Amino acid sequence: MGAVATTLMAGVEFSRRGLREPIGAFTQTGWITNANGERRRVVDAFGFGDLQRVVFGGVDLIENNALDAARTAGVLSAEDLALVADYLATVKAGPGVHDAIYVRTLETMQTLPETNKYAQAEAMTRVFRDFFAREGCASGVVLLTLSTEAWRPLAPCHADEAAFIAGLKANDPEISPSQIYAWAAFEAGYPVVNCTPNVLLEVPALQARAVARGVPFAGSDLKSGQTLLKTVVAGGLAKRLLGVNGWFSTNILGNRDGFVLDVPENFRAKEISKGGVLEDILDAKEQPVLYKDLVHQIHINYFPPKGDNKESWDSIQLFGWLGYAMEIKINFQCRDSILAAPLVLDLALLMDLAARKGETGIQSWLGGYFKSPAGRPGEAVINDFSLQIEIIENKLRSWL
Repeated sequence: MGAVATTLMAGVEFSRRGLREPIGAFTQTGWITNANGERRRVVDAFGFGDLQRVVFGGVDLIENNALDAARTAGVLSAEDLALVADYLATVKAGPGVHDAIYVRTLETMQTLPETNKYAQAEAMTRVFRDFFAREGCASGVVLLTLSTEAWRPLAPCHADEAAFIAGLKANDPEISPSQIYAWAAFEAGYPVVNCTPNVLLEVPALQARAVARGVPFAGSDLKSGQTLLKTVVAGGLAKRLLGVNGWFSTNILGNRDGFVLDVPENFRAKEISKGGVLEDILDAKEQPVLYKDLVHQIHINYFPPKGDNKESWDSIQLFGWLGYAMEIKINFQCRDSILAAPLVLDLALLMDLAARKGETGIQSWLGGYFKSPAGRPGEAVINDFSLQIEIIENKLRSWL
């Protein structure tokens, strides 16, 4: 329960009290055209408008309620926080799963007492079931917004469900906390959204468990700021058939995410999720003259004074008619959690809708929300934002 989660909770409460509009949330402010050409608000077409029915809970390794977590995150102004402080104080955060192998820079204050990973998974399964039962929820979604874990490749324990269970019981170090959360959510019968770059959607055992338990699974890594602009601009350049031979991206941020990403093995997870977004847009196989020499570099720097107000720079080296060189510079001074929060709201509502429609396993149609969109076996990965939005709208249109 960190910056993104508490910003989401505060924003929903602002909306419920009629104090702010839910800007940036497709499920609240978007439009969709049905097969007959009729335009309708998404919120009305799918019944997403009653946010009074939405309840929040969570786990946190440091704070035990959303108000304290929001104060620590420092995203909202003191004036805004005061307006919803009474509500945030009621959202409790229980202890979670921590493994210093995966996040070694955070000092934890509350963790599950269980030391065996199988026992941790069983404990979290009970946490999920008890929370949704206690709140009287007809359905629920588990949103993973935890810190970026150190990247590790798939291991034998990830091969299938039996291997994963054996790995949990053996305390296999290749099983991360986020994988334990996902497994526990599936065991409890709830969909999972991976809002992080952590290795989850790639794990065959988790893919199989989601299908076996009949729940949707989506991710990974929210596409909210620099990468959103990158996939928009790259798509435009590709459609204009302009050549690109260099794309240098860097950003600075000073929040807890930046602190964790200052560790090389944790940055590696983010580098992988951000690094693949241009491959299918600027396709060197289809257009070798335009893109075969493309150099794509990504850098992230922890700079505490920035807090949650991330700043990114992109320098794009391109060329056009007769091979003449040009350059585009993009400087995006954004607010990390302010951009991410409405996406998480959308994903919660859309995944709940998918579950009610009987969808199971990987939900590739939600790829527009992620830097590293997961697909089902045999599906081509699409990163072009305009195409991704079309896919989302087509899926929703089929349910009208």
